[in-house]
Amino acid sequence: MAIDPSALLAALSAEHAVSGAELARRLQVTRAAVWKQIEHLRELGAPVEAAAGSGYRLAWPLEPLAAGSIRERLDAATRGRLAALDVHWRIDSTNSELQRRAAAATGIEVCLAETQSAGRGRRGREWQSPLGGNLYFSLLRRFEAGMAQLSGLSLVVGVAVVAALADYGVAGVGLKWPNDVLADGRKLAGILVELGGEFLGPCHAVIGVGINLRLPAATRGRIDQPAIDIASLCHEVPSRNALAAQLIMRLVDALDRFEAQGFAAFGDAYARHDLLRGRNVRVIAAAGAAHEGVGAGVDERGALIVRHGNTATHYDSAEVSVRAA
Repeated sequence: MAIDPSALLAALSAEHAVSGAELARRLQVTRAAVWKQIEHLRELGAPVEAAAGSGYRLAWPLEPLAAGSIRERLDAATRGRLAALDVHWRIDSTNSELQRRAAAATGIEVCLAETQSAGRGRRGREWQSPLGGNLYFSLLRRFEAGMAQLSGLSLVVGVAVVAALADYGVAGVGLKWPNDVLADGRKLAGILVELGGEFLGPCHAVIGVGINLRLPAATRGRIDQPAIDIASLCHEVPSRNALAAQLIMRLVDALDRFEAQGFAAFGDAYARHDLLRGRNVRVIAAAGAAHEGVGAGVDERGALIVRHGNTATHYDSAEVSVRAA
């Protein structure tokens, strides 16, 4: 009999070890089946530890994502705006799932997952998605305007993410253009915005957000840049369901303002969190040429401004990548 991996994970505790024999009895399977599924959970990144001579325990308490728990934390207005809110145990990518559903979507849709098999970051980079400790979240929203009117959207999302984190006491967080959320110079969250539909409108945006709440050591070793988690910044890690709900509310409000007023409504908020302003930066253009300069904020469209000597150049997110010098 196959074991439901979510049921096995729910049977484990961070407070005390549970023996393989006890797990087998509860789940009505063999101890060998328990061992095999424990190894599978570890491969997915779940924080399952062997307790010498006494079975298995969790490295930290796990709170399963639950659509009902997220919904009940939303205010009535936001709850009424959602056409769908789905939680998956494992999926290729929450962004990919909403892209597949975009043509039939009639309202705002939200998708979350406990783990992803093919999580994506900007420019096709892999997003590490260990099981049981982080937030893998996507939101789909339609816009009547064309894609050109959505310039600066990833920066608006960044402002909303920082606000949602601050609501739960995660301070000292900043934004690195165009889509990184950093703390202590290390990546805390990432944003991936993918557009679809008609270029002149209507169109849709699938907004993916990955937030590190707890990063296992093994996962940190697979990330290609310095990373940090909320557990390193706060004495108490917030509820994943509560943080997801707050992120939904912050995003829905920000996207409404963005549609009505454009990026200009967020210029001051972005400037308060801009980690590149006044910093020496290296801009790598699409052709591969590197240019040194000093960050000078963003313009009214959300494009990065860099001063190269006496010349200020504006870089669009579709054409450049930025690295601190």
